[in-house]
Order: sequence, then C-alpha cells, then structure tokens
Amino acid sequence: MSRASRSTARPVALALPPWLAHALRAQRGPVPWPAVTRGALAGGPLLLAAVLAGRASLGVVAAIAAMLAGFNDRPGSRRTSVRRIGVPALAGAAGLLVGTYAGQHLAAVPLTLLLTVLGLVAGGISAVGTVASGAGTQLLVGGAVGAGMPLPDPGWQSVLAFLAGAGWLLTLRLALPTPGSPVGDSRLDFRFDGERAAVADVYDAVAALLDAVGTEQAVARRAALTAALDHAQDALAGPRLRRYASSAAERRLHAQYAAALPLGEAATALAWAEQTVPARAAEGPRRLAAAVRGNTHTGPLPAPSRTDPALRALDDALLHAAEAFDRGRGRDLHTRRRSLGSLARTALGAGGREYGLRVGLCFGASAAVAQVLHHGHWYGSHPHWYWLPATAVFLVKPDLGPLVSRVLCRAAGTVLGALVFAGFAAVLPRPEGLVALVAVCGALVPVAARHFAAQTAVVTVLVLALVMVGGEPQASVSRIGETLLACAIVLVVGHLPVPGQRGGAVRARIGAADAAAHAYLAHVLSESDDRATRWTLRREAYRALAEARAAVALAAAELPPLARHSAGADEFAAVLERLVDTVTACAVHLDDTGRLTPRHTERLAGLRDELGERRGRVGVRRPRRLPLAG
Repeated sequence: MSRASRSTARPVALALPPWLAHALRAQRGPVPWPAVTRGALAGGPLLLAAVLAGRASLGVVAAIAAMLAGFNDRPGSRRTSVRRIGVPALAGAAGLLVGTYAGQHLAAVPLTLLLTVLGLVAGGISAVGTVASGAGTQLLVGGAVGAGMPLPDPGWQSVLAFLAGAGWLLTLRLALPTPGSPVGDSRLDFRFDGERAAVADVYDAVAALLDAVGTEQAVARRAALTAALDHAQDALAGPRLRRYASSAAERRLHAQYAAALPLGEAATALAWAEQTVPARAAEGPRRLAAAVRGNTHTGPLPAPSRTDPALRALDDALLHAAEAFDRGRGRDLHTRRRSLGSLARTALGAGGREYGLRVGLCFGASAAVAQVLHHGHWYGSHPHWYWLPATAVFLVKPDLGPLVSRVLCRAAGTVLGALVFAGFAAVLPRPEGLVALVAVCGALVPVAARHFAAQTAVVTVLVLALVMVGGEPQASVSRIGETLLACAIVLVVGHLPVPGQRGGAVRARIGAADAAAHAYLAHVLSESDDRATRWTLRREAYRALAEARAAVALAAAELPPLARHSAGADEFAAVLERLVDTVTACAVHLDDTGRLTPRHTERLAGLRDELGERRGRVGVRRPRRLPLAG
C-alpha cells in the first residue's frame, strides 16, 4: 500500500445486524427514584410481615404480586396507575385462582390443555394494548404459579394474598408524594403532579418543534410532540381521583391540555411549510409550560408575526391558551374513543390470532415439557415445574422486544442472576437476609427495566430468594437449565409457520393507522367547523401512526426469516406520516383562507397515489372510504 493510500484509509465500521444491536441497546434517562422507593417498600415489608406472622407462603405470593405490579409501575399520573397496575393484578388473581384449583383437580393432560387454552385467550387479549398485554402476562403467570407451585394455603387465601401484594404497591403509588415535589405549596396538589408534568411536556415539545422548523430536526421534534401528547392523553384519561371532576386542579389541567392541541396543530403546519419562524415564537409555549408546572398564570405572552396562515393560527392558539389558563376550564378532549367492538376486533383480528396462537403453543408446550421432565410421567407434582411455562410467558411477549433479543437477554440475565444469588445464599442469614435481599431487588427493578437482561438478572435473584423463604432448597442450577429450555421452545415455536399470512400484528397496526389517517383527511376535506372532532381525529391518526412505527421497528429487528414479513411497512408508515402532516397543514390553511393552494392539493394527490401503490406490497386493505384530494 502506498503512503498516499495509507493516509486516506479509514477504519470500516462494522454494522451489527438489527437483532443483535437491539439486544445490546439500553434505554436512557434519569433514575426513577419514586418507583425505586415504592419497590423497596413493597415486596420486602410484606414478606417480612408474613414471616413474622408464621405465614411465609402467603408472603411469597404477596411479594410475587408486588413484583409483577412493579413491572407496570411506570412514569405517569396516579390516575393512570390505577388501570395500569390494577387491571393486570385482577387478571393475575384470576389466573392464580384458575391454576390453583385446576392443578388440584386435573390430571396432567387436561391441565396442559387448559393452560394452552388460557394462553390462546391471553395472547389475543395482549394484542389490544399495553394494559391488556400486562393483564395477559399476569393471567398466565398466575395460572402457572397456581398450577405448579406447592402452596400449603387454600386457594382463596392465596388469591387474597396476591391482591393484597398488588394493592399495597398501588396504594403506595397513590398515597406517597413524589420526592422533591413542593407539597407545602397550597397552589400545588401532589396528587396531580404526573398529569401536570405530562401537560407541561407537551408545551415544551411544541416550543422545541418551533425551534426546529426549517431544519433536519423538525421530523424528530414532531415525533417527540406526538409522544408527549400521547403521554398527556393517557395521564388525563384514567379514573377520576374524586367521584366527580369538581376539583379545580382537574378542570384546569383538562383546559390546559385542550389548549395545547391547536398549538401543536399550528406548529406542525409550520414545520410542513418549512418556513422561517421568528425566534420569539417558541417563547410563548415555554412560558405556558412553566405556568403548568407551577400552577400559575401565564403572564404576558410574546406574539409571533401574523404574516402567514400558520403563524396566525399559532398566534390565535396562544391567545386561546392564555384565556383558557386564566379561566381554568375548557373542552374535555383527553379521552381516546375506543369502543368495545373495536377492542374485540383487535383481539380477534389477524394480529390477535397470530399472537394468541404462538402464546398458547409456547405456554402449553412448556407446561407439558416441564411436567414430563420433572415427573417422568404425566401425573404428580414438583416444586419448580411452573418455572418453565412462567419463563416462556415473558419470552413470547413481542412488546418486550424482538424474539432473538428477548432470548439472548433472558438467557444472559438468568445465568448472571442465578450465579449472584448462589453467592448471596451462601453467606446471608435466613430468613432475614433473604427478606432484605427481596427488598433490595424490589428497589432495583425500576432501574433494571432499562434493559431486559438486567431486569431478568434482578428478577432471578428476587424469585430465588422468595423460593428459599418459602422453605424450598436453593435452585440456581435448575433455574438456569429451565430458562435455557424455555428459550429453545420459544425460538422453535416463534419460527414455526402458522395458518394465514405472517406479520399480522404489523399489518393490523399499519391498517389501523391507514384508516385513522383517511378518517382525518375526510373530515378536513369536508370543511367542517367542528374543530373538537378534528383534533380528536388528528390525535388518533398520529397515535395510530406511532403505534405502527413501534410495531414495525420491533419486527425489523427480528431474524431475517421473520423480518422479511414486514418488508415495506416502514416506508408505508413514512408516507402515511407525510399524509397526516399535509392534512394538518391543509386544515390550518382552510381555517384561514377557506380554500387550498395548488401545493396542498398536488401534495395530497401525490401521497394518495403513492399509498395506493405501496398498499398492496405490505398487504394492507384499502380503507372503506378514500376521499379524493382536490
């Protein structure tokens, strides 16, 4: 090689395959200290109280429930946590009840068939959404524990202990103030700190998008605004903390969220137009964000220029927001409209059927293999056979990451956790040392949730400690072996051909986003004056797009035999996203002038044609009504 060629040579970066890159990627962010505190106060104290009362087995069940509830203790509002923690806990208690009595009265073959059916149902339900997925997980884990764990207590007592464990963590979530929140300030009500932070983040996201107008960062900032709106919508959509929404704090938050919708619409229209925005335009949303966080009045807001329809819309939205903040009341637009029929169609649709079939096969097969290995025949009992199906439940969950990534992380985390626990078990006093270890692991679960392998390691230590407190022998070696076997079962079942077309979950999400986008387009082109409906349709369109994007990203990180079934879906979602942005720009322009420019109509027509070409490639059905652009 010559000197010149050596001087210009550059190291070649080796790009990791998506399935391996996902396994190595960890989430970032600040330490969730409130969740850490609740984790430390949940399972450990419950287990200690039960041990002191001579009912260690019930304490183990309560601690398991608190651990599972901790998985769903995510950042957000207190009202959201009622549904996010409570609904899965009820499902877990139902699974524990069914599993306990089925394990006592059914032979192995009927029991395995029952567990398989339970997996089919739970898998279909899990396709509905995040809360439903958590409910499906706890339903199956409860069923496996009830059927296979040797509990000396009556089934109804175990169920009550399970509900008590989850209910205790939920009580901590509702009752404890957030560390650092100014509880003594009479203007602030700590019960609503999650809602207040979520709404304030929306205004900050609007300001960030305005700063990025005309730059390459505008697309990412618009996606961040969608995420902030989704989070705020969820935070305000939970059950009331009072019977009636009579609280001034609640009414004020609803008004502040509603006032953010036209601001986000105007900012999106400005980003679509790619025009220069005065620097002071972003100052108004930032002052609104500060007013939300401090529960104060907005004060004077700098008005942007009114030289363009989108700028005039932004100015009008700022004035409307200031008025809504002062009045403390406004439209209640936070509820996401999803009927029971639509939820049932999702569970019974292509995505739900494919998901349910794989979960049922994995759960049933792992239960059958576990019983054969531990008993040598299809009858009898064993203290640990429930571990195999319970592990398979978490491995087969696609919302926890791509299949191979989950398997690699689960295997590595289990080996690490089992080795760490073996060291602790050799030196810790029993049972007080193990109880302390449970409390420490409970505190670490929210931090370890940033990576599936780390979470698995912490949970492995916690579960093995609970097993020993319950009076069973040290089981690190069997835990490793059964986890690796569960990984093999899920890998095989995950790549088996199934009836129908593969990639049903991705196509279902893409189809829902397609339908939502065209419903929004139809409303805007009808030139209706009902802006509340328009904002609701716009929210649903962007939210469905975000869900579709997440499903596509997970599918793309699978091994090539699975990833190929979602080929082209990402490009289709990108075109849909440009369509929704264009419709938003059209809505703002129609409000100001009453007519569309040739640029708007040509862009709509071009996107409509491009969607038509791509729709067949990704296997998405044409929406019932495709409005014409023009």
